[in-house]
Formats: sequence, C-alpha cells, structure tokens
Amino acid sequence: MRRLNRKKTLNLMKELDAFPKVPESYVETSASGGTVSLIAFTTIAFLTVMEFMVYRDTWMKYEYEVDKDFTSKLRINIDITVAMRCQYVGADVLDLAETMVASADGLIYEPVMFDLTPQQKELQRMLQLIQSRLQEEHSLQDVIFKSAFKSGSTALPPREDNSLQSPDACRIHGHLYVNKVAGNFHITVGKAIPHPRGHAHLAALVSHESYNFSHRIDHLSFGELIPGIINPLDGTEKIASDHNQMFQYFITVVPTKLHTYKISAETHQFSVTERERVINHAAGSHGVSGIFMKYDISSLMVTVTEEHMPFWQFLVRLCGIIGGIFSTTGILHGFGRFVAEIIFCRFRLGSYKSTSVPLSDGHTSNHLPLITDNSTH
Repeated sequence: MRRLNRKKTLNLMKELDAFPKVPESYVETSASGGTVSLIAFTTIAFLTVMEFMVYRDTWMKYEYEVDKDFTSKLRINIDITVAMRCQYVGADVLDLAETMVASADGLIYEPVMFDLTPQQKELQRMLQLIQSRLQEEHSLQDVIFKSAFKSGSTALPPREDNSLQSPDACRIHGHLYVNKVAGNFHITVGKAIPHPRGHAHLAALVSHESYNFSHRIDHLSFGELIPGIINPLDGTEKIASDHNQMFQYFITVVPTKLHTYKISAETHQFSVTERERVINHAAGSHGVSGIFMKYDISSLMVTVTEEHMPFWQFLVRLCGIIGGIFSTTGILHGFGRFVAEIIFCRFRLGSYKSTSVPLSDGHTSNHLPLITDNSTH
C-alpha cells in the first residue's frame, strides 16, 4: 500500500515537472548554436561582474523636513589667517536676535607667517582643485560624504621651517556658539567693545597704511566638526588690492544629519556667495574695511543616509540577467535560423528548376527528361 502511494506521488510530481528532459538522441547541435552560446555565456559573465560591482557600491539618499530645533546653539568652527598683526584685528559675532555682541572667547589669536611652506602650498592647491571640481560635478559631494571619517583632517600641516622672521599675520582659530538665527561674523581693525546699543572697534590707534585684509580661510564649518568633510570655503585665499577693502561672504546654512557606514553626525552644509569692494566714501562706496561673513539659517533640515542594495534584489537582478540573455539569444538564434533556411530553400529550388525540351510537333516540354539505360550508351 505504501509503495502504491509512493508511486502515485512520484507520478504526480512528474506531471508537475516544468522542466521536462529531452533525450540526448533527440538533441541536435550545430556550429551556429555553439557560437551563439559562447556569445551568451560571455555576455552573462560580463554583466554579472558589472552587477556585482553595482551591488558593492552605495548611494546617498536625501530626505527633507522642517527643522524644529530652535533652542540649541549653533557651533561655528573657524580657522582664518589675516595678513595683519594680532594686536591690530578683532573678531566677533553680531547676533540679529539681540543687540549685543556674541561672545568670541573661544577664538585663539596666534601670530604666524602669512606665506605658506611648500608642503602647505601643495595641500592648499589640492583643496582648491577639489573645490573647482565640486562646483562642476556636484555628485562628488556624495563621494566626500561616504569617505568622511573622524581620523581624517583637512587642516594645514604645521610649518617645518624655523623662520627667523617675525610673524606678519594672525591666525584666528577655534570655535564659538551662537543662537540659531541670522548673524554676522566679522574680522576688522581693532578689538571689539560691546555697549548697550551695539558694538564698536578700537581702530583709532591703527593707521590706514597698515590695513591689509588679505586672508586665507583654511577651514570654516558649522555644527559638529567632521575633519574628513571639505566645506565650500576651505582653501580660499584672497589678496587685497587696496588698504581699505571689504570682503563679504553671504552664507546660507542648512542643518544636516549625516548617516553613513563610517560615521553618524549632526552637521551643517552651507552655500556661499562672495563679494569684495574697495571702501571709498567719496565715490559712494561706504562701509568698514574687513572680512564679513553674514550667515542665515535655513528652516529645512536635510537627512543624508548611505544606502546599499539588498541581497535579495541583487539575486533578482542576476536571475533577470541570466534568464533574459538566454531567452533573447534563443529567440535571435531561432529567427536567424528561420531566415537562413528560407534563403537556402529558395536557392535549392532555383538549382532544380525545370528545363524546356523541344518536341517534334513544335511544342515544348517543361518536364525533365527521363534517364534510361539506352540514353547512357
């Protein structure tokens, strides 16, 4: 009884077989079929390797939402070198939400040489090259996001030479915290003095001939400091053509949450528009000489997430490649074989076309003459 049930089950499974086997004696091979099979296998191997490379790669997904965090402080990371002595310049932030100067105690004034060493110039040229490529190819920003890591650094290397010359510039670096509202970070002549109606700078004791706001921005970022990220103003260098010159940077800051396989941080991206002009009150160009960075906070927050293709999707795409190539090559081979048979059949019919034989009564016969034994002798 069990054997009967097994036999019935086996017969049922045979009827459900969607892949019937053809006996080898019924299979006919050909040179054209082998050529098509070789092309198909080569194409499958090539596309499989390409698909595996796509599977290994990742991409960045951008999501936008309204930033509801209004109470936290915004961190500004600064590393700027100005071609003036430290006792002649002062940096501070004027917050538009208040009429007082935000504290800039987190900044360090370090006397340095404005000219760079060959190693520092090489890094600066590399940063400027990356910035120019980023302006042309925006997709490179995704590469920078994916390659960012906490141990990397874009800061200039320390000077290797022991110059005997006295420092002629001031490096202002450090960080400070401000409210998440529009503000103005500026570096101008004299130290800042806050008072109830605003602020002022002690610039009376500094002669106009010593004004030189040529500067180099080694780093400027907002939010958490991520050394591997290259910001739009990193590597920027401006040389003043006049003593009374104003450099302005209009910055739009966008809060950004970055989640990659290497790092997860809350930082800020920003875009910048630059402008510079010479202060000439007689010509109607009013203002104060210095470096002014006017920033505004966007109300939108961007979440950047690094994503990877699921393994099941890779298998589905791989099966589609293999099955699709087999089906397509089979159809093309069958169609080519059908066309070839039609052409060769017509050629064969033309070779056996009937010939005309004249008869004694003046008629012609379209039938082929019979070959007999007498005709051969």
